[in-house]
Amino acid sequence: MELLFRIRAESDEMPEAVRRVAELIIGDPAEAARSTIVDLAERSGTSTATVTRLCRALGFGGYSELRVALATETGRAERAHWDTDIGQEILPGDNLDRVLNVVASSDIRLIQETASQLDVATVEQVARVLTTAGRVVLFGVSSSAAVASEMECRLQRIRIPCWSRSDAHTALTDAALLTKGDVAIGISHSGRTREVVEVLAEAGSHGATTVAVTSHPRSPLAEVAELVLTTSSRETTFRADGFAAIHSQLLVLDVVYVAVAQQTHERTKEAFDLTARAVESHRLPTNGRGPGKADQ
Repeated sequence: MELLFRIRAESDEMPEAVRRVAELIIGDPAEAARSTIVDLAERSGTSTATVTRLCRALGFGGYSELRVALATETGRAERAHWDTDIGQEILPGDNLDRVLNVVASSDIRLIQETASQLDVATVEQVARVLTTAGRVVLFGVSSSAAVASEMECRLQRIRIPCWSRSDAHTALTDAALLTKGDVAIGISHSGRTREVVEVLAEAGSHGATTVAVTSHPRSPLAEVAELVLTTSSRETTFRADGFAAIHSQLLVLDVVYVAVAQQTHERTKEAFDLTARAVESHRLPTNGRGPGKADQ
């Protein structure tokens, strides 16, 4: 859902009146698609001029174009997600079957939304600089730190010199030593985590290529990055935006990782074979037939 993703991601940066219109559309896009410009202005407590300002900020000539885009997108979403649209609220008394369905539904839709809006051209650019990087530093805090650590493991396995950091001081000192040909990747759902912004800015000031992974393409983190990979997030009860964004972040970075592996196919295959043999003896026998193949 590319349009709704854009509206959601950019709404924080909009003027207050325009943001009210945006929030109304996000809350019920199908109803917005059925509404006239006057209806939408009245329901948001704004004016038709404000609605038009939103349309033009999103690249539309007027409200009629926005309505068509909303109708197309919501219609496609209803067809694609009718079987998973069970709501996001989890109540204290809900049984675990419903909890499982809500969480799974949310994550499935999150992955689909992330995939639909991800710019594959940017993914290819990021993969290209990673394949030749002298040094790669990933930085995130809280839940984003776990994502950075996972990407570190994957890239190191295919011989990309990569380190993840979760401590701001360590990350800043690493960033200060980066130079042209190196890469710094900052991960932050909000794009407003001060430490992540500072690390990326420091790396960029020394000539390193900077990459932001964020759900907000107009955030401070995106502004200091050369390349921006956008993620998505869907809250459910007990899982706020930052935690909900983990699967989206992993998907985006997994696509980057696979793209790097494609571009370094022979080197990657050799690395897999070598590392698989190195840990093979640490796997338990399978049905008495000896060690199984090491995890890839």
